[in-house]
Amino acid sequence: MKTDSIFYNIFQEFPFVFFALLGISADSANQYQFTSQEIKQLSFRLDGLFLPIVADSQLPFYIVEVQFQPDPTLYYRLFAELFIYLKQYQPPHPWQLVVIYPNRQTERESNIHFQEMLALPQITRIYINELSASETASLPIKVLKLVIEPDNTAENFAIDLARQAETEISDSTVRENFINLLETIILYKLPQKTREEIAAMLSLSDLKKTRVYQEIFEEVQAEAKQREKAAILRMFGLGLATEQIAIFLDLPVAEVAATIAEAQKEQAEQAEQN
Repeated sequence: MKTDSIFYNIFQEFPFVFFALLGISADSANQYQFTSQEIKQLSFRLDGLFLPIVADSQLPFYIVEVQFQPDPTLYYRLFAELFIYLKQYQPPHPWQLVVIYPNRQTERESNIHFQEMLALPQITRIYINELSASETASLPIKVLKLVIEPDNTAENFAIDLARQAETEISDSTVRENFINLLETIILYKLPQKTREEIAAMLSLSDLKKTRVYQEIFEEVQAEAKQREKAAILRMFGLGLATEQIAIFLDLPVAEVAATIAEAQKEQAEQAEQN
């Protein structure tokens, strides 16, 4: 998953994170819908677009661009998309353009053409590594910092975020989604990590509610069931009675009998097919 995709997923699931970046109240997220919009003439697509969902012409709409790789043509494309979008849709709201960079070194300004444009109050450029200490103290901004956190410290940072989420997010559904988001980011940053390792790393009191835990639990249960079935059939093949197998494996006699009957049925069906 590309870095910009992670950011767009964050804005989709937690739109208040975007407004926190701009220093705007999290309640503002309730007035917007995050979407993407195709510009048909040139097959452009605005990947990040916060559109107002309330009838207030004073509310701006936000075009969001996440740029983690140097691109000398970025502003040529962005301004082309902006003005074609305005021409095509003529939205009843003023526009704002927000570009998010990991640092200033990634930006390519193209001052010869865009110096005056970039100075407009409608344009905001955010450099994540320059966010102030007060800004990065909040949970929404910290999750964005995790995306650019060095790999060797990302694990501990994610653990701290998970613990902070337990304390600060009272809604269990939102908290679970947030933990799932942390898992996604860590999987992206540290692909060598297994899901089991990530689950162990984020060992929280509500871990059993998270998607990764549920997937792992189901896999473990299925594997245990397969091992149990194999043990029953091996003992049955050695001539042990159903009751003896049940006593040895500490299982109900009915469960052992059902497993044997199912295996015999499968063998009979395979014999008929052959």
